[in-house]
Formats: sequence, structure tokens, C-alpha cells
Amino acid sequence: MKPRFIFIHGNGGTDWQYAWAVWLKRKIEELGFETVFQTMPDPEKARAEYWLPYLKNTVQAGEDDVLIGYSSGAVAAMRYAEANQIRGSILISPSYTDLGDPLEKQSGYFDDKWLWNDIKRNQKKIVMVWGDDDPYIPQSEFAYIVLHLGADRIKIPMGEHFQHKQDFAEILNYIKKMYIPKA
Repeated sequence: MKPRFIFIHGNGGTDWQYAWAVWLKRKIEELGFETVFQTMPDPEKARAEYWLPYLKNTVQAGEDDVLIGYSSGAVAAMRYAEANQIRGSILISPSYTDLGDPLEKQSGYFDDKWLWNDIKRNQKKIVMVWGDDDPYIPQSEFAYIVLHLGADRIKIPMGEHFQHKQDFAEILNYIKKMYIPKA
């Protein structure tokens, strides 16, 4: 069965306003895949108490789905995978701590210990994507997550936090490589 790609945006009230996200959605659909591209409930604070049930009950993310999480959305994808089977995840600029940010602190994602083995066990493929000069998330956060998840890595030179990126060929190429059957 073909996977469905579920986009999970970050906090701060943003939906999918970034050009790369719209571009990537279109390119994934051109490959014949279904996408879910919605504004999550409670978009300003991105609280786990709203987002995780929404993914489970409304979006019905499951074993044939790939979660594409950006920033706080990537954190939500990791927490979702702790307790739910999914096909895989594409984690763009995630963190594993609240970074001392009050908005992140109140999200609820950082209250409990991370269950890294469960996150790995509940999916087949994980890739981490980050900018080597992200102004918001220290490189040590990315290194820690990669180490604990054994994730594939795509480190983008001068990628920052990807707000100004127009496309995301690196992710599209990963999707083609991992999710399109070889003839």
C-alpha cells in the first residue's frame, strides 16, 4: 500500500505558510501520493493534549502514514510515534528539550522522558533534516536525536530554520528513494 504523507506544522500560530511546504506537498501529490495538509488545532501553542489526539482520532495517522513534522511539528511526530505505529517520519528541525522557550515549555511535549526505543520500533524509516546554522535550535539537539533514533540524516548547509526556503528537493529525493518501489 502506498503511504500517505501527513504534514505537521510548527507552533506560533503558523500553518503551512512556508513556500517549501506548499511546493513539497504539490511534488508529493504529483508522485501519486495522498497528503494531509491541515492547520492543527491550537496552532499558537501546539500543545500535545490537542495535537496528539487530533493526529490519532481526526487525521487517523497509522501504519501506512509518513509524518512530515516541522519544528514543533517534528516534536509532535516523535511523541506520536512513541505510542502509535506509523510507516515513517521526516523530522525537520526538531528538538528534544524545550530550549528554555516558554511556548515550548507549555506544549507538554517535554514533560516526560523520551522513549527513543519505542519511537524507533513503531516505524520503519526515520530521517532527520536540519540546517547547519539553525538560529533557534542548537546543533547539539540534532546530534542527540540522531544518536538516539539512529535516523538517516540530511544536513543542509546554510539552511537556517528553513523559513525562507522555496523548495525542498533534498526531502523530495529522499521520498523518491525510500517510498517509490524500484522496478
